[in-house]
Amino acid sequence: MDGFVTSRDGTKIGYRRCGEGPGLVLIQGAMGTADTYRDLAEALSTDFTVWTPDRRGRGMSPKPYDGGHSIARDVADVDALLAEAGAGYVFGLSSGAVITLEAARTLPRVTRAAVYEPPFYADGISHDGIRQLNAEIEQGRLPAALVSSLRTAGTAPAPLRMLPGPVARLLAAAVLKADPGMRDLLPGIRYDFNVVGGMDGKMTDFAHLDKPMLLLSGTKSPAFLRTAIRELAGVLPRATHVEFDGLDHAGPWNSGRPDLVAAALREFFL
Repeated sequence: MDGFVTSRDGTKIGYRRCGEGPGLVLIQGAMGTADTYRDLAEALSTDFTVWTPDRRGRGMSPKPYDGGHSIARDVADVDALLAEAGAGYVFGLSSGAVITLEAARTLPRVTRAAVYEPPFYADGISHDGIRQLNAEIEQGRLPAALVSSLRTAGTAPAPLRMLPGPVARLLAAAVLKADPGMRDLLPGIRYDFNVVGGMDGKMTDFAHLDKPMLLLSGTKSPAFLRTAIRELAGVLPRATHVEFDGLDHAGPWNSGRPDLVAAALREFFL
């Protein structure tokens, strides 16, 4: 079942809903939509009413990006979904995990939450890189923006990291041509980098988040993400960390092992 809620600033947030049981809201990361969580939602639907929104700026939740955006708006979107669902459980991946952490810290509605590899950077993310990719998107240079986004995030595949800029952009152009859906999603990545850049260096803000938290990660993810999740486990007062052997940053997606992630979430939330 599809529907939408209206956030505090009037933005309509579209969602998909399935299953029966306690409400559980799934928050996406960069370049993901409700459909990317399809298999995870289905696996959880036997025990939960699963709410899978498209975050603002993508899919069912179109919203042009503006420079005044902040994570508070993303949290307000989560709050509107929780109110509609009558739910207190949230799971988030990557930049969606950062939003989930902030929602758990600031929203009384959230009673327990789980996150998969929130991107905190020991030496800080490159804000010059963020400004560059924002400019490339505004100029319509999407292949260059795709390369910049992956390199700035630290998640670029090894060949893309090593290729000279012009060759990397040609490869990115071929990828975007082959996948029009990715081309449509790319402008919305500015929301993700706004979230991650805005929370840069603020992991210790969660030291007083006194709610049950489940931290998930995979052994094949970039080293900085594995380091960050262990550091976060040391910051949060009531955290449990589960690491999946063989999974990478896309573990919860249809292309990963959503069945394994669903099993961990089921055990935690039930």
